Amino acid sequence: MTVAAADRLSQLPPYLFVEIDRAKADAVAAGRDVIDFGVGDPDRPPPEFITECMAAAVRDPANHAYAPSRGTPAFRRAAAEFLRRRFDVAVDYDTEIVALIGAKEGIGHLPTALINPGDVVLCPAPGYPVYTSGTVFAAGTVYTMPLAESNAWLPALNDIPPGVRRAAKLMYLNYPNNPTAAVAPLAFFNDAVEFAREHHILIAHDAAYTEIYFNEPPPSILQIDGACEIAIEFHSLSKTFNMTGWRLAFAAGNADALTALATVKSNLDSGAFKPVQEAGAAALSGLGRPEILAQRDTYRRRRDALVMGLREAGWSVTSPEATIYVWARCPAGIDSMTTAARLLSDADVVAIPGVGMGQHGEGYLRFALTIGEDRIREAAGRIARLNW
Repeated sequence: MTVAAADRLSQLPPYLFVEIDRAKADAVAAGRDVIDFGVGDPDRPPPEFITECMAAAVRDPANHAYAPSRGTPAFRRAAAEFLRRRFDVAVDYDTEIVALIGAKEGIGHLPTALINPGDVVLCPAPGYPVYTSGTVFAAGTVYTMPLAESNAWLPALNDIPPGVRRAAKLMYLNYPNNPTAAVAPLAFFNDAVEFAREHHILIAHDAAYTEIYFNEPPPSILQIDGACEIAIEFHSLSKTFNMTGWRLAFAAGNADALTALATVKSNLDSGAFKPVQEAGAAALSGLGRPEILAQRDTYRRRRDALVMGLREAGWSVTSPEATIYVWARCPAGIDSMTTAARLLSDADVVAIPGVGMGQHGEGYLRFALTIGEDRIREAAGRIARLNW
């Protein structure tokens, strides 16, 4: 029997990486030395203090039951304390924080909790594909907010048509940004909160990369006066603590929105594993430890090695102030899919074509800083030898 997929799946943007994934697998199978900048997945394990906490928590028989649907009180308190220490933001751990099985899960489920069929969701592009796919699954209507280098990769809120503003119920923002690595100033967040309040739009700020920075700490939208009335913010433990596979994050902010999200979650999942939440609480409490500071230095060295290498190869690259990504302009006159395919076929280097993160990402490639400096320099040398 042939089983037909639901019509909603046909509404998802095309997955443009299939051919590159196939070519990468073929290259590896053929024994070629592929250097992969594609996946934003840290190449190091979590700091030992986190894994030790996890190991001890697993041995506690009480930790193997279902977790509370909003998260354990200990984890939510740790999340609230993190926001207080890091951003001087005060939230009620009981009503204004919800634990998530990774930020991706919460971001993807949010439209199901808040959006009715036909409601408009404002999604940045280029951007994390889950903003769009979550909207599609909720039968919402995606309105793309273009991000451009000429506007520091910030959406031009005043360019959104009046009719779209009236129909919009939700707006996704993401700073520090994936894929562009842009950092938004507090002034932009202030403008965004005023815009959202005027038009009765909830802001969902994806703040997964606030703790991977190289100069000034990036701000939180919740620092803006009254933001908790009009916004929620997602914080992930994945990249900061090398816990991608552990699946743990939290959302903080507007209590009504979080209650709706928690209602969806209580019907679809049974919460993050209690030992993971216990280890997550330890991670958030240990943010200033030397192991975490050393990780920032590691990414800084990798960033510098890649930016320098690409510039020496003749590429136009802005050195990022945050995230684990470098967003590089393609060689003149060459589109991102062609550039990525050429890197793989002729240099055995994998990077993500910008168009795969929305049409407004065309002309750029995303490189993830998840490989060692020696391999980065080797990749840059290979790229430099290509004749574009």
